[in-house]
Amino acid sequence: MEDQIGFALGTAGTLISIIIGIGLYVYIAICLQTIARKTDTPNGWLAWIPVANLYLLCKLGGKPGWWLILLLIPIVNIIILFIVWIGIANQRNKPAWLGAVWFIPVLNLITTGILAFSE
Repeated sequence: MEDQIGFALGTAGTLISIIIGIGLYVYIAICLQTIARKTDTPNGWLAWIPVANLYLLCKLGGKPGWWLILLLIPIVNIIILFIVWIGIANQRNKPAWLGAVWFIPVLNLITTGILAFSE
């Protein structure tokens, strides 16, 4: 009986995690696509495609597309993402610190929304 309860709880937890993950992916994709539209960056639909959305991220930050390669290198990607998010904040005429705050968990969801949906 305890095994069945444990299995049910594990399955429910997995299902909830998948739903939250999909919800976060959709939210980030919508935000990136909105930022692309507001910055007149072409191919905003790339926000929905894994890895291609990293290319779009580079373009949104005003960086060359080959920086995608740097985003695939562990540890280097942290520095590059820092630079790219500051670039995105600059492209949206927001303070650079708003892009830098992107690295703080939970605040990154808020700052992404601010960069996407504010005027």
